[in-house]
Amino acid sequence: MRNVAKAATLESKFPLLAVENNCIISKDADITVCFSVRLPELFTVASPEYEAMHSTWHKAIKTLPDYTIVHKQDWFLKETYGADLSADDLSFLSLSYQRHFFERPFLSHACYLFLTKTTKERMRMQSNFSSLCKGTLIPKDIRDKEAVRRFMEAVAQFERIINDSGIVHLSKIPEDDIIGTADKQGLLDQYLTLSRDKGTQLQDLSLGAEEVRIGNKRLSLHTLSDTDDLPGTVSADGRFEKLSTDRTDCRLSFASPVGLLLSCNHIYNQYLFLDNSEQNLSKFEKSAKNMHSLSRYSRSNQINKEWIEQYLNEAHSYGLSSIRAHFNVISWAEDPQELRQVKNDTGSALALMECKPRHNTTDTATLYWAAMPGNAGDFPAEESFYTFIEPALCFFTGETNYQDSLSPFGIKMADRLTGHPVHLDLSDLPMKRGIITNRNKFVLGPSGACRVILN
Repeated sequence: MRNVAKAATLESKFPLLAVENNCIISKDADITVCFSVRLPELFTVASPEYEAMHSTWHKAIKTLPDYTIVHKQDWFLKETYGADLSADDLSFLSLSYQRHFFERPFLSHACYLFLTKTTKERMRMQSNFSSLCKGTLIPKDIRDKEAVRRFMEAVAQFERIINDSGIVHLSKIPEDDIIGTADKQGLLDQYLTLSRDKGTQLQDLSLGAEEVRIGNKRLSLHTLSDTDDLPGTVSADGRFEKLSTDRTDCRLSFASPVGLLLSCNHIYNQYLFLDNSEQNLSKFEKSAKNMHSLSRYSRSNQINKEWIEQYLNEAHSYGLSSIRAHFNVISWAEDPQELRQVKNDTGSALALMECKPRHNTTDTATLYWAAMPGNAGDFPAEESFYTFIEPALCFFTGETNYQDSLSPFGIKMADRLTGHPVHLDLSDLPMKRGIITNRNKFVLGPSGACRVILN
């Protein structure tokens, strides 16, 4: 039976042209530099460190040129703990320990940062000009080599500022990790399959108006694309009530509810669009004058004029840069009933941030396509809102899950959120980092916890 559905090959719609010098070049000549981001571990950062992290991001972003897109992408995938039960040297206690935690579920986390240099025209495109809708794509010649050189210098300065902070670490993603090799998946393969498992094959993509599917995975999209959906106040960090008391505060980043605290497969995309701030403010000045002229005909025009003037006053009083921003959560499940639960969980997570959950069913395909690494220039401008750099950065996730120590010597601890085992070096690594100066240890616990002194 012949398939009569409208279809196209991935090659004909693919928006990227090449990967050169570890940079992704799109068919519209956008240049993207890719970074892997290492964030602090969960529950190890206090409020001053969150403020310092926020300030570091702000300083680094201020160095980037106009018409640059900052795209931070956090992957959260459900995995299970894989124990090696076939080893011959396992003792009875070790074998029992491995069996106890075998296939215990947890959420893995990977964070990427994409810095894209595009043009003024591309940053103003609507969703109907996405590369999914164009008949043909004609590559443009990059004639201004000086602009490309300045962008690469700004990216190098950006990387240096972030790494010098000592809180967040960036490392450039090499070409093989972007496009993949015969032995491993690349970043693009992972995104087109929504899987980081080795050997996952490319599957059909159904980018319809009512449903978006990647193989058997059905996508759900929640967006923050309007100021009406945002909370009245934002901050770099917030109080985590479950582990806080009347006397002590446990702090997490403001966006943590849509990060590790959201226990389903999802990708959290954070976009900052660096327009020309002076042109933006000039446009708002003209808009305020028009609203004032029309205020006698409608009270809403008078209200809009007051909002615009308040925005302009903030920008001029504190020297703030006018930018656009957008945030979305792409979650998925194979079972329709599970997908409904995922939708509810994602909406509840956004409500914990005091945001208005908005389930986007119109631009799901366009926003999924624009979130592809290197394709941020395809983002539809109507899905973004005007703000300043400082409040927008509050929506960046600021922590990752616990990582196994590289040292073969250590002790197995349990993750606080999920309880899966984490290999931790309590001696050599803390000494190397200057956290401790001796290797004496003690175990503190309640009655019956078998307290001992270790030397």
